[in-house]
Amino acid sequence: AVGFSAASSCPRGLGGGFGRAGCAEGMLLANSGKATMQNLNDRLASYLDKVRLLEGENADLEGKIREWYAKVGPSCEPRDYSCFHKEIDDLQNQILCAAMEANKIILDIDNNRMTADDFRVKYETECGLRQNVDADICNLRPVLDQLASCKTDLQLQFEALTEEMCCLKTNHEEEMSCLRKQATGDVSVEVNACPGPDLRKILEDLRCQYETLMERNRKETEQWYACKVEEVNLEVITSSQEIESSNKQVTELRRQLQALEINVQAQLNMKETLESSLAETECRYNRYLAELQGQISCVEQRLAEIRTEMECQNQEYKTLLDVKCRLEQEIQTYHCLLEG
Repeated sequence: AVGFSAASSCPRGLGGGFGRAGCAEGMLLANSGKATMQNLNDRLASYLDKVRLLEGENADLEGKIREWYAKVGPSCEPRDYSCFHKEIDDLQNQILCAAMEANKIILDIDNNRMTADDFRVKYETECGLRQNVDADICNLRPVLDQLASCKTDLQLQFEALTEEMCCLKTNHEEEMSCLRKQATGDVSVEVNACPGPDLRKILEDLRCQYETLMERNRKETEQWYACKVEEVNLEVITSSQEIESSNKQVTELRRQLQALEINVQAQLNMKETLESSLAETECRYNRYLAELQGQISCVEQRLAEIRTEMECQNQEYKTLLDVKCRLEQEIQTYHCLLEG
């Protein structure tokens, strides 16, 4: 009786069954057959009830496992993450396009900066040329003043020569008048001498020589003065044209430099805006990717938990199946004992 109570309290293997069989044989020999059979029938009914209970629990577990496999198991279709991959690819393409645009803007800024440097060099060169022209003009001003002084001196000389010519004409007329008066006088003196020089002819020759010399000096002076004035005027006109051209070039270069500076500033502002937008976009999509990664991690963790739970349930199922097998073996042993 002690062996049967131990078997009813906890399931055992085949060894325990044979031990209980030995005890049962002893009891059958010791006691009456009717009480022993009643005890065995009660024990068998208890074992059968327990087996049915375990089979029902096993069926429930198998149903739950099949239901779980039907919902989230390998037999069901996996979740489609292709939409997320497409969105991630689109975001990566946008980031790549933004980076290429930023590099293009940086290249344009570098080109504009180089162009601005070239215009700055040209501007400095033109400023140097303008300074040289201004220096040449400053150097020509004393020459112009000297020419003006020479012109004044020549005018004074011309006026002096004119006055001298007038004086000579006046003296000549007075001398001629005196000679005419002497020639028309009443006194008639005849001198037997050789004839003297013709004063009128001499004076005429002198007057012609002076007039010729004065005319030649005047023409030479006027010609020299006209040449000098023409040279100075030509130099002044050339310098004025060069200065005007340099001023126009400087104004144009200043305008181009200002336009380039405005363009560079606009490009820098656009670069800062695009960099800020790119950083904001990267930050936003990084947060979005982090959220997706978190969701994926949660799903993976949930899958790991489900796998662990499945393994535990499988282990429990194997344990119960082992218990069932042992109980069936003990039942088979009891059947053999009853039949024997």
